[in-house]
Amino acid sequence: MLKEKINLYLEKHGLGHFCPKAVLFDMDGVLYDSMPHHAIAWQESMARFGITMTAQDAYATEGARGIDTIRHFVKLQKGEDISLADAQTMYDVKTHIFHTMPEAPIFDGVLDVMELLAHHDITINVVTGSGQRPLIDRLLRDFGRFLSKEHIVTAYDVDRGKPYPDPYLMGLRKAGDLLPWEAMVVENAPLGVQSGASADIFTIGVNSGPLPDQVLYDAGAHIVYQKMTELRVALNDLF
Repeated sequence: MLKEKINLYLEKHGLGHFCPKAVLFDMDGVLYDSMPHHAIAWQESMARFGITMTAQDAYATEGARGIDTIRHFVKLQKGEDISLADAQTMYDVKTHIFHTMPEAPIFDGVLDVMELLAHHDITINVVTGSGQRPLIDRLLRDFGRFLSKEHIVTAYDVDRGKPYPDPYLMGLRKAGDLLPWEAMVVENAPLGVQSGASADIFTIGVNSGPLPDQVLYDAGAHIVYQKMTELRVALNDLF
């Protein structure tokens, strides 16, 4: 199935052999089972500022820069265009609440996928809407065998976050100035999928959250799996 979807992607873009040099992973909900914690932190922090945000809202806006999400909901519910500084202040509260919670576990299959990619000389890269220093430090701690700081894109590397293509275009640059068809994206959220697909990169959805698969397909995913372990099997077959 994966090979068939890749062939359709190649045909659409008028390309020949598919030989990826990099995989660009989202972080939350792809590498870490952290979204339940983020949903709680979003709800509690925004409530302090008079903003209503549900768990469904947290999943639907996952992947966007936190300050962009905050400005969106403040505009929607209060009709105000708040400054980036004010949004950052609110985001700092959300960050504090998140870091009072237990550390989110790594999803089963993640390290196996990275081992497989490294074996085939495919670089590991992370493109996240987060800018939280402790989370970036944890990426290097957990995946330092495969990942370097230079191959991480954060919220502060781009002016426009997901769903715009900018984060994944920056990911291509940091991966070695690659062309879109020289990489693959692994995402779990609609905004992230849209970002990867709009950058013309082959985009794989891993649906670790409560949204229907069709939401990811509608956002542009070329194929959707339920778990990273399923992706590991598919990549092994592909290679």
